[in-house]
Amino acid sequence: MIFSGCVPDWHLEVIPLFVKMLLQPLILADLPPSSATTVMFRLSIIVTLFTAVTVGLPSAHAVDGDSAPRFETHVRSIMKTHCWQCHGEEEQPEGELDLRLVRWMLKGGESGAAIVGGKPDESLLYQRLRDGEMPPDSSKLLSAREIEIVRDWIVGGAATVRPEPESINAGAFITAEERSHWSYRPIVRPVVPQVADSDSVVNPIDAFLLARLEARGFTFSPRAVPHTLIRRLYLDLHGLPPTPEAVALFAEKYDADAWLQLVNQLLTSTQYGERWARHWLDVAGYADSEGYNDVDAVRPDAWRYRDYVIRSFNADKPFDQFIREQLAGDEMVTSPQNNLSAADAELLAATGFLRMAPDGTGGAVPDVNVARNDTIADTIRIVSSSLMGMTVGCAQCHDHRYDPISQADYYRFRAIFEPAFDWEKWRKPSQRRISLYTDDNRTEAARVEVQAKKIDAERSKKQSEFIAATFEKQLTKLPVEIHEQARAAHKADAKKRTAEQNALFKKHPSLNVTAGSLYLYDKKAADQLKTMADEATKIRATKPAEEFVRALTEVAGRVPVTKLFFRGDHDQQKQELMPAGLTVISETAELNEIPVDAAKFATTGRRTALALRLTSVRYPLTARVFVNRVWLHHFGRGLVTTPADFGALGQKPSHPELLDWLAAEFIDSGWSLKHLHRLILTSNAWQQQLRNSDDQDLADPDNELYGGARLLRLDAEALRDSMLALSGRLNQKAFGPAVPVMADRVGRFVIGQENLNAGRPGAKIDLKGEEFRRSIYIQVRRSRPLSVLETFDRPAMVPNCDMRRPSTGSTQSLLMMNSDLLLEYSRFLAAHLADEAGDDVTHQIQLSWRLVYSRLPEHSELDAAAAFLAEQTAVFSEQSAYMPNEKKPPARTASQEAMALMCQMLLSSNEFLYVD
Repeated sequence: MIFSGCVPDWHLEVIPLFVKMLLQPLILADLPPSSATTVMFRLSIIVTLFTAVTVGLPSAHAVDGDSAPRFETHVRSIMKTHCWQCHGEEEQPEGELDLRLVRWMLKGGESGAAIVGGKPDESLLYQRLRDGEMPPDSSKLLSAREIEIVRDWIVGGAATVRPEPESINAGAFITAEERSHWSYRPIVRPVVPQVADSDSVVNPIDAFLLARLEARGFTFSPRAVPHTLIRRLYLDLHGLPPTPEAVALFAEKYDADAWLQLVNQLLTSTQYGERWARHWLDVAGYADSEGYNDVDAVRPDAWRYRDYVIRSFNADKPFDQFIREQLAGDEMVTSPQNNLSAADAELLAATGFLRMAPDGTGGAVPDVNVARNDTIADTIRIVSSSLMGMTVGCAQCHDHRYDPISQADYYRFRAIFEPAFDWEKWRKPSQRRISLYTDDNRTEAARVEVQAKKIDAERSKKQSEFIAATFEKQLTKLPVEIHEQARAAHKADAKKRTAEQNALFKKHPSLNVTAGSLYLYDKKAADQLKTMADEATKIRATKPAEEFVRALTEVAGRVPVTKLFFRGDHDQQKQELMPAGLTVISETAELNEIPVDAAKFATTGRRTALALRLTSVRYPLTARVFVNRVWLHHFGRGLVTTPADFGALGQKPSHPELLDWLAAEFIDSGWSLKHLHRLILTSNAWQQQLRNSDDQDLADPDNELYGGARLLRLDAEALRDSMLALSGRLNQKAFGPAVPVMADRVGRFVIGQENLNAGRPGAKIDLKGEEFRRSIYIQVRRSRPLSVLETFDRPAMVPNCDMRRPSTGSTQSLLMMNSDLLLEYSRFLAAHLADEAGDDVTHQIQLSWRLVYSRLPEHSELDAAAAFLAEQTAVFSEQSAYMPNEKKPPARTASQEAMALMCQMLLSSNEFLYVD
């Protein structure tokens, strides 16, 4: 056999299976089966996968012994991280020493050979690394372990896995090891494993997880009890607790059919989109302000993108379409920009995704060109981390130190967005706003304006009459001989009066009767005129308001040139680069190319091409990245625990076959997010109770095997929204401009709007219940994070948030104990209990438990709560007795205050703050 003697037997068995797995889905795909490109593409995948399974095997160029390090597998990444910036990436390597190939090290530079095979102590490279002389930057010195690897490699003869290329082209040299990285391989639906406990398998998710558990001698935990399960589901899909009625209804029928019906019911609610849109807005970096500097100007139109995301999630918009609209919605618009249809306005709103990065160019900045390029760089970071799970931004100033992404790759990728941003012909945020005024709006506005102008004309006529009459009245008080001269001066334009006329008015100021001074002479006439002006203003207020959308567009006909910035400096421009995707992906998958200027578009079409590339069934990253995020939000832990880094520094998937199965299933379902929800939520794995196994706790302390549910804390938005819902105060109004945030008298950021006309600090403007809306509609001002949300880890968008990292701190406990907000919410809840349960204290206690915990209190809890209320009522009554001289009666009775205190205790408890 051709591989005999150099490939172990198990590889010979595995390779045909891999070939079959690869070819079968490709035969069913839309590739022409007879085309030469298709055949070559299939073969390239097979070769790549063969490399993956044989990487690290002995070769004719490796020393004896499987444990000996090789350059490609052990040393190259060390050289790339620490040395290549000076000895490889530059046009002229320092000291004429290039460390990218072993034979170049053996040849050496100005100081001679860098390495001597088998002799580390005679190898200059090793000596300088060992002695800390290289790299010259002390912060980048090699670790002791890395130095040891280099030494062992040289001792073993400085071996390579395979023959090295004769030269390295202008792009990055990508090795077979890098191409075979797990996240760059094609997505292939794996075979669902067989398990011993088949009764525990509801769908393939259970099979993949249970197979790993059984291999370790474990199994799933039992299914959670009804009240636990329904509370978990509501908070997961809606970010709100279930009503007592919903809990009671579910408890009556606790089977698979009832569960699926409940899942579907929650998925069809508008509250689902408000909850799950928040997850996407995190990775998109959504903010209602520009950030970048202390000015942090408000973005008046950003909310349209937020609403677009909510609507898309509620409609279960295919995720590939969702991506295309966000990256290139402007290139899908068919109506003229001065008369946009509602559908096209929505497409433009979608491109707000590309306008979420901090942008300080609307105001004063130290260096406008730096600010412009910072905005582009942050946009690339948002796009690459959210859709590709790659740290592309690390290649902005030099080749990526860990992943096969060259600096040229970075600027080719940037070229895709260059026509829209165009840093040398920059448009400020105010210049990028697009009016949503339509022809119908303009017609109606013109009609209203005609009415208003009629009143203006009548008012102007009367004003002239009043001024003339008043002037003549004042003139009668002066000598007759100056009357004609005064009339002429009054008739003349004030700016064109002669010196003599100005002197006359100065001598007789009473003659200077104007529209601005008429009220001094004839208040009644002025009040007639003011009434008419107010009437015209009132009529004009009926015009359709002109609204705008925050969008990203290109200037038709302009195709800017993209050049590589040496070390990321825009003042040091190098070679011109064409738009392209990442080279490592292009080498392992047959994908569309990015055009320089697509003929079928009025614009370049580059972003449309990128969107098609990212949503191709052959693109390996997008589906994997997104299903991993969905898994993360459902289970509290991703199959890949670094959701924005699927590269070399990221964590490998704990269940790679399950990740690929989910990605394939997601694509095959038409990129349906709700289909993915149903699969996960109906699985036995998701419905488990908290793990209660000493053996599993010891063997799997982080619950990587998913042998039970994970205890999760409510996130910031779910915490605030749940308290509002429990107290009956939640305002369910959807969509629209953000509810403003302001600083209170002690500097905390709270919901509200100052009345600046009343001085500062001014009184708050009545928001008429808007302050009780869901947290997703509260203004995300980068410099004004809402205190209650920030305390519970609402992330700062710098520029986005790849994953929330819950913390536990004293400020959280202090907020729950002492803040005015919690006291207010607790009183709301107490009042709600009184409204629903009347004066029956037992009924109030039972209802409070059902609302807050989704269960009835145990007898001991009921007795303890009743005793606490009696005790606290006596305390508050006693306090009132010590204040007999108070003019006003207390706002709440002693029993009401006692109930509010008990509600605050419930809202501060772990059982409320955590989801089990």
